[in-house]
Amino acid sequence: MVFLLLFATMTAPFAQATQTAYAQQDAEQLRALMDRATSRADSLLVRYRLYPLTEDEAVLEGIPSSLSDATAREYALLSGLWAYKAGEASFLSAIQCGRRSTNLLETAKAQAPEDPFVLLVEGQSLLFRPAIAGKDPAAAAKRFARLAEIVDEHAVAGISRTEAQVWQWVALREADRTRQAEALWTQLQDRDLLPLYQQFIEDPPEV
Repeated sequence: MVFLLLFATMTAPFAQATQTAYAQQDAEQLRALMDRATSRADSLLVRYRLYPLTEDEAVLEGIPSSLSDATAREYALLSGLWAYKAGEASFLSAIQCGRRSTNLLETAKAQAPEDPFVLLVEGQSLLFRPAIAGKDPAAAAKRFARLAEIVDEHAVAGISRTEAQVWQWVALREADRTRQAEALWTQLQDRDLLPLYQQFIEDPPEV
């Protein structure tokens, strides 16, 4: 955890700017940040945030199939990008992209299973993957709940507690944990939510 907090501090300005633009649904600001990314980690992060807002396949062009000497965060972010590619690919290509995403995520988990971005990407993977590939919204809700605890306690740059809890709520709804989902929804409604999170609770993503 000491390494995690040191790494978060080192990357805080870019990561926080990226997270803020994402929550504000500001694709143009994210594109500007992508042009200014000076490290592999920053480039992966801003692409991971930009693609869901735009679904612009150009954002995924040129992403590596593997990494060497990478952090758990980098492996997790790259896993997320390959999961995006799987969602856009033809059936056979989707299988290949999905397998690559899973392998990258397993590498990330082996390094640091409670890195915030590992928890975030793993939770999303468990939520969005096909049932035949191991979809498990209840397990996803647990990952997001743990993520909310970590970012709340340590103020991790690049992920907010609200983001973690919004995803937790989506997963609880999908898992038919109605009582827990309603209690969390009430908490979220009491906050002044940024545009993306307000959209999520008004019109949840299809999973």
